[in-house]
Amino acid sequence: MSKEGKFLVYCLEMYKAEKCLTGQQVMELFKRYGVTDYVLSCYESLHTTGTNYILEDIDLFIEARQMGR
Repeated sequence: MSKEGKFLVYCLEMYKAEKCLTGQQVMELFKRYGVTDYVLSCYESLHTTGTNYILEDIDLFIEARQMGR
């Protein structure tokens, strides 16, 4: 698995734990709002930040997509 793939799994697992969701729920959420593509495309900048920042960034990304921005 690539380093980007491992990072995506890390983000998924951390998001799952933070939000008390199942893996399937997180995957559906990530798919619905394009989070997977976002995380992979921003790997270079995101992987150097802390977990709290990553989770907040994902939340902000989802919120923006929900509002149609």
